[in-house]
Amino acid sequence: MAPRKNFRNQAKKEVKPAAVVNKNGVKVEASVAASGGGFSGTKIFTWFMVLALLGVWSSVAVVWFDLVDYDNVIGKLSAYDADGDGDFDVEDAKVLLGLKERPVSVLLREAKEEYAVKEPAAVPLPPISDDFIPDDSRDEATHPYGDENNAIDTKGELVEKAQPQQTVEESKQYNNQPGSYNNQPGSPETKETEAESVPEPEADVEPEVESVPEPEADVEPEVESVPELEAEFVPELKENAEDQPKDKLKEKAKKKKPKLLNKFEKTIKTEIDAAEKLRKKGKVEEAVRAFETLVLQYPQSPRCRYGKALAEDGLAEKMLSNDMLQKAIGTYKEASELPNATPDLIKATLKKRAERQQFLGRMRGALATLEKLVQIFPEDMALKNDLGVAHLLIGDNNSAKRVYEEVLATAPSDGFAKVHYGFILKSENKIAESIPFLRDGLESGDPGTDDGRFYFHLGDALQRMGDDSAYKWYERGHQRGHFASVWQRSLYNVDGLKAQPWWTPKDTGYMDLVKTLERNWRIIRDEAQSVMDRTTGLFVPEEENLREKGEWGQFTLWQQGKKAGESCRSVPKTCGLLERYPEATGCKRGQIKFSVMQPGTHVWPHTGPTNCRLRMHLGLVIPKTGCKIRCTNDTRAWEEGKVLIFDDSFEHEVWQDADSYRLIFIVDVWHPELTQYQRQTLSPI
Repeated sequence: MAPRKNFRNQAKKEVKPAAVVNKNGVKVEASVAASGGGFSGTKIFTWFMVLALLGVWSSVAVVWFDLVDYDNVIGKLSAYDADGDGDFDVEDAKVLLGLKERPVSVLLREAKEEYAVKEPAAVPLPPISDDFIPDDSRDEATHPYGDENNAIDTKGELVEKAQPQQTVEESKQYNNQPGSYNNQPGSPETKETEAESVPEPEADVEPEVESVPEPEADVEPEVESVPELEAEFVPELKENAEDQPKDKLKEKAKKKKPKLLNKFEKTIKTEIDAAEKLRKKGKVEEAVRAFETLVLQYPQSPRCRYGKALAEDGLAEKMLSNDMLQKAIGTYKEASELPNATPDLIKATLKKRAERQQFLGRMRGALATLEKLVQIFPEDMALKNDLGVAHLLIGDNNSAKRVYEEVLATAPSDGFAKVHYGFILKSENKIAESIPFLRDGLESGDPGTDDGRFYFHLGDALQRMGDDSAYKWYERGHQRGHFASVWQRSLYNVDGLKAQPWWTPKDTGYMDLVKTLERNWRIIRDEAQSVMDRTTGLFVPEEENLREKGEWGQFTLWQQGKKAGESCRSVPKTCGLLERYPEATGCKRGQIKFSVMQPGTHVWPHTGPTNCRLRMHLGLVIPKTGCKIRCTNDTRAWEEGKVLIFDDSFEHEVWQDADSYRLIFIVDVWHPELTQYQRQTLSPI
């Protein structure tokens, strides 16, 4: 059998020596001719010595005549110098294997080299201008700020962003009512993006700073990408160039970018750009280390400190860490207070700081930061508008009103100031006065005006004045994507939920709860009547400014999924009946309460804040005539011992024209199509 052909067999083949002719004229192998068929011991030694001498002379030749370029070989090995010490050794191997981090010096060197590679020697690209704007854009679909704006949990878990926290007093006057800026119909959310509560710290007391010269007239204020924070009402930028007049586009094109580098920082611009490149490429951990190195080298550089804050900000998003975000907030402050910071850098830094404070729910700290900004840049109307919003977010409508009056005195056509000023007037029940400000502000199309709350409040004001053009504005709000429909105008919504004004018990799937309420309605009625004595003060007037006239009192047992212990002690049987129904007691977007309405009461048409709940009304004491409720265009009446169920995110209206009081029991339940996870993670309303 012939041997198999492979690389191993080929290696074993010997090269035949050249043939020679013997004295008889016969060809024989050279080796045989020389030794009669083999090597003798002496000749083996001779060949060994010859080869040894050849090796020695070859080595001498290589070294003496420079036949091998050792510098070139070593230079190639330097490509694997991962630790920056100039050679390739064990430490380099550890870095390449991921057992050790690369030094910041190497990262900066590579970033600089990458810049150099991108610039051809023959036709160099123009250098990055001195007014370099760091790209703070983020993937809004994935980072905690993007899914509208989500909060960061200190445990590293992404949670939905809640409305900024306020004190109890502020919440009473400001939340869950048409005149409030948070958690109420007309808030800026169309998709649900909320989170767990963050404690409100004391206000950051900012030290006074020396006045800083104003930026040059041709310097455009920095516009950094703003994370989509839910109720932090940040003006929106018009992305569609077709929506802007051509003269405005030309004017915008002529403006210069902000100048963030001082004279000294221009000399280290290459180092700053190299660190910035790491951040923009998403290498936030490396960017933080790079900027920390720069801050150590140049401790008086505001731009290096600002870069460090931006990198920490990005790292907070990646880690989902409030602690890291708080560190960034502190670094922003440090950057703004360093000497020789340019006016544009001070403005950009403090704006970022205020935004992040608001994101963490630190409304009073953000207010102090914005007050400092307005103090430094008193002619900047956009900053004053932001300051007005900060006052609204802590429930200080009076201070916000003064701010917007100042803005409108200087810039009477400022649409942003108009819609907010109209909003405040309406919260003061100055309905007629609010309409022109809300309408003109919306029609201006200025950034920040295209928001559901302003369409809601303008339409509501027009309805209360008997003006049917309200529905034109509701329709426009629907077309702009703020409302699910003209009738369903809630804005704290979860997409895709079944939407219909009236529901049957079977539709909801909560048949057991409905049967329990209807079987025990007399027990519930008796306990409700026992606490209706006016001297006890248990029933409190409706405070949401929903009544045109009359008296409407409520006695709450559960609010936002939390049991009112003292109230339940007054009606223990009623609370005991509900304890085993988490769809009601755990509904963080609803209430369980008694509602008593006196004769002569009319409730304006209105909508609830969210589509995440359904509302059950159990009739307890119902006059035979005069009491009715309309939801969309369908009007119904209550019956004693029977449950009515409707979706209060649709427009509804109530009349009480009977001769005696009407008493019902209101039980809010989760929308049946919400998942268990959604019920656990949606924020309270």
